[in-house]
Amino acid sequence: MSTLGFLGLGTMGREMARRLVDAGHDVIVWNRSADAVAPLVEAGARAAETPAEALAAPISFSMLANDEAADHVLSADHLAGEPGRLHVSMASLSPDAASRLARRHAEAGVGYLAAPVLGRFTVAAAGELNIIAAGAAADLERVAPYFEILGKRVWTVGADPRIANVVKAAVNYDIIHAFQAIAESVALVEANDVDAGLFTELLSSTLFPGPVYTGYGAMIAERRYTPPGFTMALGSKDLGLAEAIAAEAGIVLPSAPVLRRAFDTALASEDLKDVDWSGVAEITRTGRYPTE
Repeated sequence: MSTLGFLGLGTMGREMARRLVDAGHDVIVWNRSADAVAPLVEAGARAAETPAEALAAPISFSMLANDEAADHVLSADHLAGEPGRLHVSMASLSPDAASRLARRHAEAGVGYLAAPVLGRFTVAAAGELNIIAAGAAADLERVAPYFEILGKRVWTVGADPRIANVVKAAVNYDIIHAFQAIAESVALVEANDVDAGLFTELLSSTLFPGPVYTGYGAMIAERRYTPPGFTMALGSKDLGLAEAIAAEAGIVLPSAPVLRRAFDTALASEDLKDVDWSGVAEITRTGRYPTE
């Protein structure tokens, strides 16, 4: 049994932390709102009063919402303590944040890995996540037993933690394109009285197998956007990461403005702003895409 810390018990984090608890580890959990902590304590975890308590564990993990949350929770003050610890950030952060956090951890004598994941909360609960990892080889070896509990495969993409966040942003950029492609093609067939469910099943059963077209395709066809597994605001944030990475590299992403207008319109819509990010498909599907 190992003593582990886990910070951030949102939709994904709570399932990941529970996997570690159920595997028999002593898991010290922290979350900004206490209501998410209680179910894990009932399952066998220990509650931390402060982020520093969870980060004091020899190895800790976090699944935080964005750069701002990560900067606040993984602060220099919270990281202060015994050297030789290791922290693994499993959130979708910006590459700049990853570099900043890696420096901050190094100054505190704490190792840092970036390991964002692919998969919804149901995949996390089953321990079937794909983990995109980057950092020092010795640190990756140190967390390998815990990655085996959390995921089905680790994709090691480099020694610099920021690269893992670049790769995750690129993956999510592809997923957002899939939403738009499904929205446009569904709009075409629905205008000709073809059932959207039948059409998306055709897509996922033939040329486009896999979780995006199978899972999200069905959600879009059925307009099943609540409760959100991943919110519209977080989807917009991840699109922004791709936009920022492209701007830094001097790369033009021709379709990015189309996707940005769709997300901005969804976030301004009362019926869509709080639903699953795949609900952005409704902007094109229902003719709300701005013409200018």
